[in-house]
Amino acid sequence: MSLTFSSLQDMYDHGHDTVIDVRSPAEFAEDHVPGAINLPVLSNEERARVGTIYVQQSPFLARKIGASMVFRNAAEHIENSLRQYEGGWRPLVYCWRGGQRSGSFTYLLQQIGWRAEVIKGGYQSYRRLVHAMLYETELPYRLVLLDGYTGTAKTDLLQYVEDAGGQVLDLEGLANHRGSLLGDLPGDQPSQKGFESALAGALVRLDPSRPVLVEAESSKIGARIIPPSLWSLMKEAQRIEVSAPLNARCTYLLDSYGDNLPPPDALAETLDRLRVHRSNAVVDGWLGMIKAGDMAGLAEALMVEHYDPAYQTSRRHIGAQVMASFTLDRLEPHALRAAASQICDRLEQIAQGGATR
Repeated sequence: MSLTFSSLQDMYDHGHDTVIDVRSPAEFAEDHVPGAINLPVLSNEERARVGTIYVQQSPFLARKIGASMVFRNAAEHIENSLRQYEGGWRPLVYCWRGGQRSGSFTYLLQQIGWRAEVIKGGYQSYRRLVHAMLYETELPYRLVLLDGYTGTAKTDLLQYVEDAGGQVLDLEGLANHRGSLLGDLPGDQPSQKGFESALAGALVRLDPSRPVLVEAESSKIGARIIPPSLWSLMKEAQRIEVSAPLNARCTYLLDSYGDNLPPPDALAETLDRLRVHRSNAVVDGWLGMIKAGDMAGLAEALMVEHYDPAYQTSRRHIGAQVMASFTLDRLEPHALRAAASQICDRLEQIAQGGATR
């Protein structure tokens, strides 16, 4: 039986025990239904070979050779990856379009006695639902942006707010990037489609009746683009602003970025590209600090000479409305927890329709 889902919420509430993506590893790596496992019935190389035969020789030969590969690989999955499942197991299977790969694999599972079903339209039907949510519809959430200069521990504050019961959306976590020039994190960023899948999954879990705290970002986080349905909400959202002394921000940056900074040569190459925005004298000063190993001086110089001016320009352009401001003398856990508690109180006021100032 093929199942049709009219919304992402319906798909996430499918009720099956396991979601199986039988596409190739490369297809799965680019994007997949959240929580799905990959049991490819064609490897990357096999898929390419079958496609070549289809185009250069004949569709019939491609289907015949492809079928032998599919059933051979499916048998291996049944013997190994699926050996622990009992008779009542209910898997939900999909491929690219809900066609031959998922149909063949599901047929085998059903013949064994498992209650397997197929997602009609496969990954493409799922992708259409994600695209509709993020590109075509108006999202029902009220966002509040957490704003402030670089180094004011906004990402940590989001986590403290969530721990205290606030509702948050961690865009940088979903994009695996801190959102700044030196914001690379271990591991690659997800693909744009993968980012959108993670984002859509996070949004579906939010309660539209409660405000959502989101860190203020530009329209891109690293190489990933914030989709228009969310970006339009972010541009109109009120803001909670957090500030801290320059020395506290420097200490925080060195502690949080230190282990993830690129090697000196790569760091210098990255900063050298900023000559289109800052004077040669300023950039040369940064490169001299890198050469001297003065990371504390570099952190302060980058904030004073690059990040802070860029933030000020952005704020003037946006004309953002600040609904509350918090000043932290230190960016240590106890201070962040206290600020998070106050932010939660303000979010609760919004939820109850109280004053926002």
